[in-house]
Amino acid sequence: MTFLRSRRGLAVCGVCIIALLFLLRPGANRLKSRIISSIGLALGRPVDAQSVQLRFLPQPGFELENFVIHDDPAFGSEPMLRAAEVTASLRASSLFRGRLEIARLDLTEPSLNLSRCADGHWNVESLIERAEKISVAPTAKVKTEKRPAFPYIDATQGRINFKFGLEKKPYALMEADFSLWQESEQEWGVRLKARPVRSDFNLTDTGVLQLSGSWQRAASLRDTPLQFMLGWDGAQLGQLTKLLHGSDSGWRGDVAVSASLNGTPANSKLSLDVSASDFHRFDVLASGSMRLSTQCSGHYSSGDNMFSEIVCEAPVGSGLVTVSGSVANPFANPAFNLTLSAKSVPADSLVAFARHAKNGVPGELSATGLIDAAFHGRLQPDSAPVWDGSGTASELVLKSSSSVAPIRLDNVPFSISQPKETSQHGARGKHVSVSSGHQIAVGPFPAHLGRPSPLTVQGRVGLQGYQFDLRGEAQLPRLLQAAHLLGIAAPQSVTDGSAKMDLEVDGTWWGDQPAKATGKIQSRSLRAELRGLNEPVEITTANLNLSDDRVDVQNLLLHAAGGTWRGSLEINRPCLKVAPCVVRFNLHADEVTLDRVNHLLNPRARTQPWYRMLSPSEDSASSYLMTVNASGKIAIDQMKAAQFEARHVSGDAELSGGKLRLSNLQANVLGGQHNGDLAADFTHKPPLYTGTGVLQNFALGQLAEAMRDDWITGTATSHYHLVASGLTANDLLSSAKGSFRVDASGGTLPHIVLTDTNGPLQVRHLTAQVLLHDAKFEIDSGNLEGNGEMLRLNGTASFSRILNLQLTRQDASGFAITGTLAQPHVSSVATKETRAALKQ
Repeated sequence: MTFLRSRRGLAVCGVCIIALLFLLRPGANRLKSRIISSIGLALGRPVDAQSVQLRFLPQPGFELENFVIHDDPAFGSEPMLRAAEVTASLRASSLFRGRLEIARLDLTEPSLNLSRCADGHWNVESLIERAEKISVAPTAKVKTEKRPAFPYIDATQGRINFKFGLEKKPYALMEADFSLWQESEQEWGVRLKARPVRSDFNLTDTGVLQLSGSWQRAASLRDTPLQFMLGWDGAQLGQLTKLLHGSDSGWRGDVAVSASLNGTPANSKLSLDVSASDFHRFDVLASGSMRLSTQCSGHYSSGDNMFSEIVCEAPVGSGLVTVSGSVANPFANPAFNLTLSAKSVPADSLVAFARHAKNGVPGELSATGLIDAAFHGRLQPDSAPVWDGSGTASELVLKSSSSVAPIRLDNVPFSISQPKETSQHGARGKHVSVSSGHQIAVGPFPAHLGRPSPLTVQGRVGLQGYQFDLRGEAQLPRLLQAAHLLGIAAPQSVTDGSAKMDLEVDGTWWGDQPAKATGKIQSRSLRAELRGLNEPVEITTANLNLSDDRVDVQNLLLHAAGGTWRGSLEINRPCLKVAPCVVRFNLHADEVTLDRVNHLLNPRARTQPWYRMLSPSEDSASSYLMTVNASGKIAIDQMKAAQFEARHVSGDAELSGGKLRLSNLQANVLGGQHNGDLAADFTHKPPLYTGTGVLQNFALGQLAEAMRDDWITGTATSHYHLVASGLTANDLLSSAKGSFRVDASGGTLPHIVLTDTNGPLQVRHLTAQVLLHDAKFEIDSGNLEGNGEMLRLNGTASFSRILNLQLTRQDASGFAITGTLAQPHVSSVATKETRAALKQ
C-alpha cells in the first residue's frame, strides 16, 4: 500500500493504465447498429460491418472489421467499397456533449468500385449531391456546435476499379492513397495518388497518377463549381500504350501529363499538356534525343456531353501543327468536327521524326523545305468519318551529310483521298501495305536524278504503310544513292549507267522489314564495281523484272574476264546480305582466258592463283564467294589456258557453302571430246580438288604442240580420276594423285628409235594403266603394239619430263628408255638384265 501511495507507485499505475487503454479492445456490438446506421445515413447507402471494437488510445474511437458500403442497385450488386479494417476516430469534444461524432475514418487497403451506368451517370454522383445538401460543419471546425463535422476520410494502399454497366473493366488504380474532407462551409477537397494498371497484363512502368481538387456546394451537380489538377509522371510510352490498347505499340519514351479543370460540369474549361521525352521506336538507335509535346485547351459541357472550342498546338521546329474543333459523346457513339493544319513545318523535323520512328532510315538523312497543309474531318454518329484537305511540301530537297548527291523534289503536292473498296493486292498482283481507309495521295511530282527529263513519282500513304510509283529515266548511280538515302535496300556498286523504269515501291511504317521495289528496269551502259572483283563489270544491256520473291535478269549482255557474256540471272529476294542469297544463272561467253579470270578474281594475281580467292585468308575479298549460293548452266565458245585451248565448253555449275561443283562438263579439247565432273572444296584446309571424267579421241599431236615438243602423234582416249590439294601450283603438283586408263592408236614417238632399221617407234595400239603420285606418272601393265611386235611398257615419267621406261618383248629382251622427253636415250637390254630390271 505504501508503494502504491508513493510517486513511483502512482507513476507505475498510470503507465499500466495507459498501456491497458492502448491494448484493450472491448467489444462494442451494442453500439454497432448505431454506428452503422450513422455512417449509412450520412452516405445514403446501406453499410455493414462484421464487428465493432472500442479503442481508447491514442484517440477514442472504434475499429470496424470487414467494412462494406453497398452500391445503388442500379449500378449492380457488387459493393461500392470494401475494406478489411476501418478505424473511426471520435471527436473528443463531442463526448462531453454525450454524442458520438466521428472525426476521422482511416481505411486500410480498401477496394472501391467506380461504376458508370448506361445513361452516363456515375455511382459517386449521388454521394456528392447528398454531401452538398446535408448541413455539416467543416472537417477542421474550431467552434463547438451541434452540427457534426464532416470526417476526414483517408485510405492507404487501396484499389480503385472501374465498371461500365455490369462489366468490370481491366483498368484499375493500385497502391491508391486518397483523402476526402470538407475544406469550408461550402467546399470539399479530395486528393489521390495511385499507379494505373491493367488486371489482364503485368505492367511495371505506368508511372504515378496524382489528383487534387475541390468542389463547392450548389443546387445541382451540373452547377457545382469544380477545380481539379491532374499529373501523370514516370510513365513509359510502351507500357502506356499497352495499358490503353492492350498491346505494346513499340514506342519508347518517358511520358509526362498535366491537366486542369475549372468551372462546372455544365461548362468547364480544360487544359492539357502532354510531352514525351527521348521518343523513339523500340528497334531504332537514332542519334540525339527527340521530345514531342502538345498543349490543348477547350470547354466541356455535361448537358450535351461535348468537348468544344478544342485547340491543340504542337510546335515543330519553327512551324506549328494545330488541331481545333469539337468532339461529342467521346465515350459512346462519338461525333467530331476537327481541323488539322500545319504551318511552315520544316521538312527536316519530319525527317528527324522518321529517323526515330522507322528502322532503316539513314542517320545522315536531312531535308530542306517547308510543309503547309490543312485537313478537315467530320464524323456523324453511326457513320464513317470523312476527311478532306490538301497540302504542299515546297522547295523540298533531301540530302545526306555524306557524298551522296541531294535529291531535288521541288514542290510536292498531297491531298486526302477517300476510302475505296480495294483488294489486298496492288496493280501488279502483289500484296500492298497501304490500308484501304483514308489515305494521303502524294504527287505526281518530278525527281531530278541525272537525266534531261526528271523521274515522275506519285503514290499514297496510309496509317500502316506507303506505296509509290516511279516512271521514267534516271542515272542508276543517282537512283541507287537515292534508295540508300531513303533507307531502301539497294546495291551501291554501280558507278555509271542509266535505266528506264516502271517501279512500285511498297513499305510499312513499323517493323524491321525494309521497303521493297517491284516492277521493270531496262538498264543501259552499266558499269559496276563488285566486291571481290579486281576490275569493273561492263553491262551493255539488262532487263530486270523485280517481283516480291525474286529478280529476273533477261537479255543480259556484259563484258568480263576478257569475254562477252550473254544470258539470264534469277536472284531470290530479300537479299540484304550475300549469305541468304540464292542465284540461278544461264550464261554464255564467246571467249574466256584463264589469265583474265585470274586477274579478275585473284586479289594478288601476280603472286597467287585465282583459286586463292575462294580459300580462307585474311584478304577482305577472299571469303566473298565462300558465302554465295549459286547454280546454273554455263557455256563458253572458246576457253584458253596457257598453250591449251578448249572449245564449246558447257556444263552445270553449283557453288554453295564454299564448295564448287562442275558436273556434265563437256568441251572440245585437243581435237577430242571431254565429259566429266570437277569439284573443289574450299572449306578444306588446304583446298581440296577432285576430277573424274573421260577425254575421248583427242589428238596426241595437239597435246605435243601445246607442250612445245612434237614428241608424239596419234589419237587417244583417257579415263581419269584426280585428287589434289594446295594453294600454289607447286602444292597442287606435289600433292596430285590419280589414275588414268589410256587407249591410244595410230601414232608415233618421233624421238624414240629402237633400232636404226626401224625408224621412229610406231604406236599402232597402246593400252596402259597410269598412276599419278609424287609428281610423276607410273605406267603399270602397259601394252604397246608397234614396229610389228608386241611390247610390254612400264616405268615412270616425271613432271620435269625425266624418263625411266622399259619396253619388254615376249622373250624378255627389250629396251631401256632414259633421259628427257625431248632427248630420250634408248639402249638394248639383254635378257638377264631385262629380268633384273623388271624384278627391281
